[in-house]
Amino acid sequence: MPAPKNTFKQALRDGKVQVGLWQALASPYTAELCAGAGYDWLLLDAEHAPNDVPLLVAQLQAIKGSTAHAIIRPPIGETHIIKQLLDIGAQTLLVPMVESGAMARDMVRAMRYPPHGVRGVGAALARASAFNRIPDYLQTADGELCLLLQVESRAGLAALDEIASTDGVDGVFIGPADLAADMGFLGRPGAPEVQREIEQAFAKILSHCKAAGALIGDLKLARRYVELGATFIGIGNDVTLLANATTRLLSDFYDTKPPGSPAGLEVKVY
Repeated sequence: MPAPKNTFKQALRDGKVQVGLWQALASPYTAELCAGAGYDWLLLDAEHAPNDVPLLVAQLQAIKGSTAHAIIRPPIGETHIIKQLLDIGAQTLLVPMVESGAMARDMVRAMRYPPHGVRGVGAALARASAFNRIPDYLQTADGELCLLLQVESRAGLAALDEIASTDGVDGVFIGPADLAADMGFLGRPGAPEVQREIEQAFAKILSHCKAAGALIGDLKLARRYVELGATFIGIGNDVTLLANATTRLLSDFYDTKPPGSPAGLEVKVY
């Protein structure tokens, strides 16, 4: 019996657009709720969210059985961290802050077992192999792993051709927020100068026959990215959705007229 099929990786190979949602609340309950919404993938964020390995395991378990593919973003691209995330059952990783071809090659080696890589052989203890109940896991795991690299700086853009052409890299993700900051447009990822760089980056990525992706809360820009050939697009995150919805609900309550009343509620705030 081989390692589980990575349907997300296959969809990227087939050129099918995969729409996702960021998970930053670090909650298995929230992950399970969002997994039922119909997104193609959910990203469990360990870079900017308060996640650790046991909590990530719980979220993977909560998502299992849904149609949403789980992606994990580690806090940093380090071999020992990647090993842990693969062993707990993640099949797709998005590694942040990649700025060179050398780092891209290091990340590929971290994803693979020897002799093609440096991933430690601990499958007998791992959730990834169904606790050693998948007899062919060691022989088939590498082929079902998906490596996405995040380019989000001017240095990363300068090395983009080398990064995207690295064998074993399945896709390159452009981070608009960090890129905007590095370009001097902090908090303004929609700035025309930033968007020009992103569009050029997509063209480079696609020229190497690799999948291109991004996270952007502006749905018009998200649709524009798809038009440009991006095939994995994050369109929001759970934190912002909850924050906006709770704020809007309270505002709507104060603006709602009671039955038979010509005016809205007058509420004193102390």
